[in-house]
Amino acid sequence: MTSEHGPGYLVPVERIEGSILSIRGERVMLDADLAAVYGVTTKVLNQAVKRNRDRFPAGFIFQLTVDEYAALRSQFVTSNEMPGRGGRRHLPFAFTEHGAANS
Repeated sequence: MTSEHGPGYLVPVERIEGSILSIRGERVMLDADLAAVYGVTTKVLNQAVKRNRDRFPAGFIFQLTVDEYAALRSQFVTSNEMPGRGGRRHLPFAFTEHGAANS
């Protein structure tokens, strides 16, 4: 996957560290945060993952459950997403350290 910023683009460590969460006992980054690091949309990142599913074994990526996503939303006090008003249509994917490195 190529970034809009080019191959030599550096991301500040603080930006990445602030996006790392602990879910299911794993340190992960959500698809939207990882997409931002690469300078692409979440949709583009997830499409690339689907096209290259063999590069992402079960230990590299998993999809959050409804309960996990609800807990995250309440933790960060995000507003409810209204149908037809944008926002996510699918539960987010969480990338482990290995999964993030492979994307």
